[in-house]
Amino acid sequence: MVDLTSRQIQILRAVVDEYLKTAEPVGSDTIDKRYNLGVSPATIRNEMVYLSEQGYLKQPHTSAGRIPTSTALKLYVKELMSKKDLTVADEVSVKERIWETKDDLDKLLQEATRVLADRTKSIGIAFTNDKHAYHAGYSYLLGYPELNNVDVTRTILSLLEETNQLDTIFNGPWDEDVVHVVFGEDLGNQYLEQMSITFTDFTCGTRHCSLGVIGSSRVNYQHVVPMLEYFHDLILGMIPTR
Repeated sequence: MVDLTSRQIQILRAVVDEYLKTAEPVGSDTIDKRYNLGVSPATIRNEMVYLSEQGYLKQPHTSAGRIPTSTALKLYVKELMSKKDLTVADEVSVKERIWETKDDLDKLLQEATRVLADRTKSIGIAFTNDKHAYHAGYSYLLGYPELNNVDVTRTILSLLEETNQLDTIFNGPWDEDVVHVVFGEDLGNQYLEQMSITFTDFTCGTRHCSLGVIGSSRVNYQHVVPMLEYFHDLILGMIPTR
């Protein structure tokens, strides 16, 4: 990964934050007005050009602004964002909803997808190594304007039925982080470019399980990531690992 200066990181974080809020390309004037970085719009513009050259930003053909690439979003999730702690009320509510299913892994995973869908306003999904898939919350796709397209929606819903592709995604060569993010831009399908899958994984008995959400590439990662970290620890504490 290219080394970035502190100013370039500030600008990149600002572009990502703004894009996650609006789904619109971000211009240097917007960054100057809203983020008070202490440098001129011209300097911001030059730095955004550099960030584009290094693969962190891209410029849609119809706009003067720029949007983050999957490379930028991965950096943001891994290093730049500030996670929001779950409230005690959130933790208690989640635990209460899935506690009664703790003796049946399949029921637990199904209920967990419903809770995740409700909490993140995205599709909740679970997948096991024996290729069982569970999902809920399809209507939440319509809440993201960039996904509210017949071809995009059809492609995402078809993905939920393609267990071989889900198996490839969830069982990829992941690092040791508790939560992983896959961006549609990396999946080689134009209709998935604005989508992301954020998930955690764990082993219960002989079954390896993945649990996460499918939604826009601009889901609220500050909330989704700690939510999945909590699910990870909660489920491992509820079900024996061997």
